[in-house]
Amino acid sequence: MRASAARNLPALLLGLREEGFSGTVRVAGTPGGTLHLRDGLVGAIETPGAPTATSALLTSGRIGDEDWLAACAAQRDAELLGEHLVADKLVGAVELEVICTAAVFDAAFAMSLGGPGSWELSDREPALLARPGVEPRQLTDETTRRIALLTRLWGTPGELARVRPVPGTGVVEGPLSARHENILNQVNGRRTARDLAFALGRGLYAVMLDLVRMESYGLLRWETPTVPGGRPSTAPRVTPGRTPAAGPPAPSRTEPLPRRMPRGGEKGGK
Repeated sequence: MRASAARNLPALLLGLREEGFSGTVRVAGTPGGTLHLRDGLVGAIETPGAPTATSALLTSGRIGDEDWLAACAAQRDAELLGEHLVADKLVGAVELEVICTAAVFDAAFAMSLGGPGSWELSDREPALLARPGVEPRQLTDETTRRIALLTRLWGTPGELARVRPVPGTGVVEGPLSARHENILNQVNGRRTARDLAFALGRGLYAVMLDLVRMESYGLLRWETPTVPGGRPSTAPRVTPGRTPAAGPPAPSRTEPLPRRMPRGGEKGGK
């Protein structure tokens, strides 16, 4: 298939699936990324916008650095590294498959938040793969669903990916969940959702959902943007259609996530 014939990346991937293409698709843009295909299925995606499966395994502490280095030294072919990790009982086969597959979906979502770019096809490169891989249509449908959900709950997902949360003053009934506490330990007004995802070894989409929920409880708020030509404002950031985080006591975290209307009628996704 000639890459120039596809009108967009999803159409390209569908065409490559029909052809059973095995190789690499390099996508330019912000953040852009590299997709690894096997028989037309997406086995891995590497992008600056989201952690890879490798990052999730190491940053979370699921596999220690020394064990990882030893495994890489013993099995230099990244295509076979997963089997080696399972054989050495460093991770279970099902767990590894879940982590690798989740990383593919998360990276596709992260790439969708940036502007579209050109692409080029090249030969296959070794990578830690989800097996057998993800169908391109399933990947597109799930990305669309995630964008629609975040748009309904908060607003434009691309904007949510850029905001820098700071700790709030809200409280919840009972102890914080471990994942919320971990996020609060990393929130400092300088880190974006992407930064938090990399710091925690978690998916970008999951972190963004947690940020929305935590803001609704008043556990965090968005950093006030810098006023052009002046110093940062000290007033709480209030976007049309939204209210400051401070207010009455936060609801129990077991309640459903409140719906948030898209700001100013903006639409999320592409």
